[in-house]
Amino acid sequence: MKKGSLLIFSAPSGSGKSTIVHEMMKRIPGLSFSVSATNRAPRPHEKDGVDYHFLNTRDFQQKIDEGDFLEWEEVYPGRYYGSLRSDLESKRKQGKHVIFDIDVVGGSKLKKLFGKEALAIFIKVPSLKELEKRLIDRGTDTPEDIMTRVRKAEEEMAFAPYFDHVVVNDDLEKSLDETESIIRKYIGE
Repeated sequence: MKKGSLLIFSAPSGSGKSTIVHEMMKRIPGLSFSVSATNRAPRPHEKDGVDYHFLNTRDFQQKIDEGDFLEWEEVYPGRYYGSLRSDLESKRKQGKHVIFDIDVVGGSKLKKLFGKEALAIFIKVPSLKELEKRLIDRGTDTPEDIMTRVRKAEEEMAFAPYFDHVVVNDDLEKSLDETESIIRKYIGE
């Protein structure tokens, strides 16, 4: 596969998707992270332009209206996420493989938009009970947010068949090795 491929990672929150994506960035040279935009407030450890492009709701809406997003979604009521067209185009022009860490609706939209130019991987948690435990252990969400995410995860699991590969993250090292193998095969390494 030529340089400039798209690697789409989607999963319910707390499945380990971001951990896997960050490790792939270390293991495989030539990957460039697509920084999503959101209107939510940054978490204490997050940096604007690195973890997300943090926008206020008005600016996010303006970018929607102007067609600046490849895809966007109201993932939770009043909470928007999207992939900026300019970010992807810039990275692909540099010949980089662009890796996306996005919600399942956005991931399936990107896969549909780019077809064979994109590899879509769904990271699945072994069970909803395990997902709830991971979200609690992560310590970044309120109990109400955790329950919302677990309920949403039930719906999101139904998207797995729309992805090229499903990786069950029940053992992190095994999941990392499996994911690395899938990516290397796809990009021709």
